[in-house]
Amino acid sequence: MRVHKLSFAALAVAAGLSLTACQSGDGGTAQGGPSSAPAPASSAPSGGPGSGSPGQAGGKDSGGKSPAPQGATTGAGTGSGSGSGGNGGSGKCRTDDLTITAMDSTIDGDREGTVAVTLKNRGGRDCTLSAYAGVDLKTNAGSLSAKRTGEQAGTTVLKAGKAVSFGVTYPLNTSGGSGVRVTGLVVTPPDETKSVTLAWPGGATLPVTEGGGSPVKVGPIGSAGQGG
Repeated sequence: MRVHKLSFAALAVAAGLSLTACQSGDGGTAQGGPSSAPAPASSAPSGGPGSGSPGQAGGKDSGGKSPAPQGATTGAGTGSGSGSGGNGGSGKCRTDDLTITAMDSTIDGDREGTVAVTLKNRGGRDCTLSAYAGVDLKTNAGSLSAKRTGEQAGTTVLKAGKAVSFGVTYPLNTSGGSGVRVTGLVVTPPDETKSVTLAWPGGATLPVTEGGGSPVKVGPIGSAGQGG
């Protein structure tokens, strides 16, 4: 029995020494050894590529480009509008931008008289003239409005410094009578309300006609040729 007690005592001492050695080794590692793993580094610096942080320049959402400043327009195809028409288009020709003149264009042998009215663009931009201008003749019997010929009328782009003409036709007074005396020509450009009064360059009188309707006709813009 004494031998067995000594054996058990020896085993107990050995187990205690082994446990003390293990605990001493673990403590040494925690106190003197290097850190088991460094703190994980950020995958990308703040605001750098791949950060994905909203509102930061260079983030993934911004494609690496700085955001546009407030008030700046980005993207292609953003034309600037103007009074001459949007996206660089031409605006309508205004009376104040035109020099309007008239001359007799009647050719010997014609059955009707012709006056060519010329509109010259004196403005600094191109402009457009559509369809027909308004034409009225002042006479000693009152105002006489010209009727449209009915010819097909398109839109004319009148470049700065260039001119275009249209024709006004009227019956020649071959009756031998005094007829109706013409005292002036009033021209109103297309889509305008401001008119210009010119001296009448055609025949001095019109024949007296019976019945309704006007014997004076106006052609569309460009019907009398285009000047330089």
